[in-house]
Amino acid sequence: MQGLLAGKRIVVMGVANERSIAWGIAKAAHREGARLIFTYRKERSLQKLDQLLAASGIDPLLRVACDVADDASVARAFADIGEQVGTIHGLVHSLAFADHKELQGEFVQTSRAGYHLAQDVSAYSLVAVARAARPLFREGGSIVTQTYIGAERVVPNYNVMGVAKAALEACVRYLARDLGPDGIRVNAVSSGPVRTLSAKGVAGFNDVLAAVEQKAPLRRNIDQDEVGDATVFLLSHLSRGITGEVLHVDAGYHILGF
Repeated sequence: MQGLLAGKRIVVMGVANERSIAWGIAKAAHREGARLIFTYRKERSLQKLDQLLAASGIDPLLRVACDVADDASVARAFADIGEQVGTIHGLVHSLAFADHKELQGEFVQTSRAGYHLAQDVSAYSLVAVARAARPLFREGGSIVTQTYIGAERVVPNYNVMGVAKAALEACVRYLARDLGPDGIRVNAVSSGPVRTLSAKGVAGFNDVLAAVEQKAPLRRNIDQDEVGDATVFLLSHLSRGITGEVLHVDAGYHILGF
């Protein structure tokens, strides 16, 4: 198969189900010829991943367990990838988590434990993963993570996750500086709201969808396939001069001043 990612080995982290943004990215990368390595956290998520792969006709190079909240697990995962796959050319970080109780009401009520959890899984995990994956990018490559406009502006009920995404975007810039000499680019896609499993935990999510559809320049919401296509661009040689950037894929909503 020929395509933008033909022959490239890409690690995809964060597939939970068919609605996951990570799954949209995986489908797009596969379409463009990438050989895919998937990480999963638990056996239950592996079973769901296997079902999706079988239904889509995707034959992965490798599936490996990885808990991004555990440094030892991250180290083992990328050691396994190195031993069994060798060089990688891209990594998709599509991971975030916060206690659903922190995604409603006032941000000022955020608990210390809830703040730490959101920062650890949603922001620091990119640092841990980039550090472990760095030796496998022997030919350079691209790391792409996923963010949201709640990192830039106040989105009701997004609360601690918005702060974590702001930290994630800062991590993108610092990692881009550190890894650039190795030929590794680091970027983020800031997508509009998508009906994912994690989105269900945000109170008033349907109101956010309605606001985007009413106000965005394109007068519609976006879907996982559009995020997948934009991520493929950032993984490919077409974006070889881009690093440390946040690419908005949100029907233009982020440009508005109201």
